[in-house]
Amino acid sequence: MDWLERVVKLRRWANNGSRAPHKPLLLLYALGSYQRDADGELRYSVVEEELKRLLVEYGPSNPTTPAYPFHHLVNDGVWEVRTDRGEGSPGAGIGVLRSSGAAGRLAPGLRAALRREPSLLGRLVRVLLDTHFPPSLHQELCEAVGLDLEGAETGTVGGAGAAARRQRDRRMRELILTAYEFQCAFCGYDGMLGSTSVGLEAAHVRWWSHDGPDEVDNGLCLCSLHHKLFDKGVLGLGDDHRILVSQRFVGRSEASRQHVLGLVGRVVIGPQAGAARVAGRHREWHVRQVFHGAARVSERLVG
Repeated sequence: MDWLERVVKLRRWANNGSRAPHKPLLLLYALGSYQRDADGELRYSVVEEELKRLLVEYGPSNPTTPAYPFHHLVNDGVWEVRTDRGEGSPGAGIGVLRSSGAAGRLAPGLRAALRREPSLLGRLVRVLLDTHFPPSLHQELCEAVGLDLEGAETGTVGGAGAAARRQRDRRMRELILTAYEFQCAFCGYDGMLGSTSVGLEAAHVRWWSHDGPDEVDNGLCLCSLHHKLFDKGVLGLGDDHRILVSQRFVGRSEASRQHVLGLVGRVVIGPQAGAARVAGRHREWHVRQVFHGAARVSERLVG
């Protein structure tokens, strides 16, 4: 049984590039639980709110429920569910999962493999992170699900799991930073440490984990702060290449007003002449799948 390949091939609902991180989030949560208590179970009624919070924080903005992955992950062979009446999931309904005392945990074969090869835990986590989420969220996600990645990971991902995944283009960062002349497209930050840029990152607009290409027309040069806020859906990019700021974002400090709220409606900086601007299909994907809620209206337009 190649558990890395099985995790890579988790069955996900897919429609026109829509994100479906439900199963990956539950599996990451379960791996974190296993790391803390290898024999423990996750009772649905106890973990429901935590799983719901993860879906709200790291999933698309449309409403969803943790009942779906709790039931359907069984079909992927990595998860088992039992109820007060015995083995087997009672269904995907919230009510029946609560009332039946449904509890889930990693499948017996997977638990046995993790006992035989403890380093498998870190490789499984890395595959899930790389396949479904951008790098800027990896450490934060591990903290959110209670995973000690450094403790779990003793080597790099290898074997069939690595072969099944696309390989990133290592030139992406250089291409994007050059196209945007080594400054943040949102705020203009252009810090250097000696002759090396610092705090600038190449952000995928359509995430690499969701078929986003390593191309200039799918990238932005962003400072670390704005990259994180872009990947979290606080910031977005409108049809006219103006910056979107979510109405859900609340910041009362001068720093929040200056670095986030002050970006509303601002035209992005760059790229330089001759370099491709962000393609409409990638901007639209980000707005649909990542950006949270409606965009704020510039105070200049209100009155």
